[in-house]
Amino acid sequence: MKSDLLDKASEIVTDPLVLVNLVSQRVRQLNSGRSPLIATRPSMGVADIALQEIIEGKIKLVHKEAP
Repeated sequence: MKSDLLDKASEIVTDPLVLVNLVSQRVRQLNSGRSPLIATRPSMGVADIALQEIIEGKIKLVHKEAP
């Protein structure tokens, strides 16, 4: 995981715990066969892809109201 991507994604999702959960959920999706939402390079790992998707606005956090 590249620290510059992590820094940029941290500006978008400011809560570190939420960012970790968001990235880990997307990594699981990518590992299970889902296609990346961005153009990728062979040197990118799945965590880098997930972070870049967040940075580019392809993945957004949706807040749910408590019942």
